[in-house]
Amino acid sequence: MEFEVSYSLDNEQQFWDELEEIVSASCKTHELIDNTLRAYLRFTTNYKEEYLQSEYAIARCSYKLLESAVFKAHQDYVRRQIIYGLLQEDTTATLHLIAAFLLFDGRQHEETFEMMNTEGGFSRLLDLVQAKQYEDTALHRMLLELLYEMSRIQRLQTEDLVLIEDDFIINLLQVIESLSDDVNDPYHYPVIRVLLVLNEQYMVSAHDPGPSQTHRPLPNKVIKVLCESGSIYKTFGENIILVLNRESETSLQLLILKLLYLLFTTTATYEYFYTNDLHVLVDVMIRNLLDLPLTSSALRHTYLRVLYPLLAHTQLRNPECHYKREELLKVLYMMTSSSGAGMMHFGGVDETTKRLVSRCVQVPWLRDAEEQQEKELQKKFLGIGINARAGESSLSVMEIASHKEKPGVQTPSLGRDEGKVAAMKDTGIVTSNIIDHGVGDGVPLGDDQDGHGLGELKSPFEVEGEA
Repeated sequence: MEFEVSYSLDNEQQFWDELEEIVSASCKTHELIDNTLRAYLRFTTNYKEEYLQSEYAIARCSYKLLESAVFKAHQDYVRRQIIYGLLQEDTTATLHLIAAFLLFDGRQHEETFEMMNTEGGFSRLLDLVQAKQYEDTALHRMLLELLYEMSRIQRLQTEDLVLIEDDFIINLLQVIESLSDDVNDPYHYPVIRVLLVLNEQYMVSAHDPGPSQTHRPLPNKVIKVLCESGSIYKTFGENIILVLNRESETSLQLLILKLLYLLFTTTATYEYFYTNDLHVLVDVMIRNLLDLPLTSSALRHTYLRVLYPLLAHTQLRNPECHYKREELLKVLYMMTSSSGAGMMHFGGVDETTKRLVSRCVQVPWLRDAEEQQEKELQKKFLGIGINARAGESSLSVMEIASHKEKPGVQTPSLGRDEGKVAAMKDTGIVTSNIIDHGVGDGVPLGDDQDGHGLGELKSPFEVEGEA
């Protein structure tokens, strides 16, 4: 017989008191656990409109169950039952509470997301993201967050990736376009991150096929849609540059760099970005390359692998679009310097960095103008000759696809070392348009020639430390 209780509440404090009593019930059998979970979901669903309207209240409600004795004693069972609820429930309010619990639990315990994947959670989330898009904005955002977090900590099955239709990607891009007049809208952030993580999953699938993938590589639906219709989805491009400008989490920087690499090495998307946005991107990349300490060589290599096609393939290759040539050359030569400011800033220079820098300085517009100045810079900073045959490595895409970092790891920054920042300014490389990474303000972003401004982007989930 189902556990039934009726409640009559006069105020919010009574709601939290009753909820505490529900999750504090003694549960020694699976039947009693099921009764408690049903009571928790029924009670919170019934009073959601009255007492659970804010993101903070939803988070507090989730943590009541996460910190309860029943969860601590039976974590796997409770998780599995909640996941079954996600797979079967259709009520919007109940789904919101279920998704919130799984999101907060999964951020602390990755086995929750792994269990969701095993139980078919990915395909269910795809369906819910589409079905609930126009029904409840808060729930839709929560589902997007859950889809992103679940997908970034593990490799998805090929059987799951084939379920993604073009329309799913198009709908997400349309959400971003519909919010293009308000770049501060927190809705942008989870949509962008889902597109980024799906692109990474396609890259991994293409360059490291799993044992079950016997057919040809899956088409990357994110790149496919941008190839076919990128001109009408420009806001997405503007915003990923904005996020890279402000982001200090390494894993998200890598997700952005992976997408940029594919866009700059796919002919149909060479000129996907506005020229002014590419200028901002060059500023961001110069700053970030200068800001990375010696220990971040893998991330530095990824930036360099993206920098080459950015300079060689996009409209920056056109004479009227050349940008920051002198600053780029100084940074590149300095990165392979064996003495002076380069040695102090970057330490020992590894062979991969030398090879990648050599490739970048082969970009024709970096080489052709002011040839004599370039030779002097080479002599002073680089100390090696230029390989005229250096080109794009066939291994770059595999290296980029396989480079990962654990969620939450922050990118080390030299920007907080005032002595090193001052030394960089003395070399003339740090220009007035490039500011320290520091607190994450990033490069100042103005409006481009078409009026497409890039502004501040905030996390949609700023709940007492969750952002």
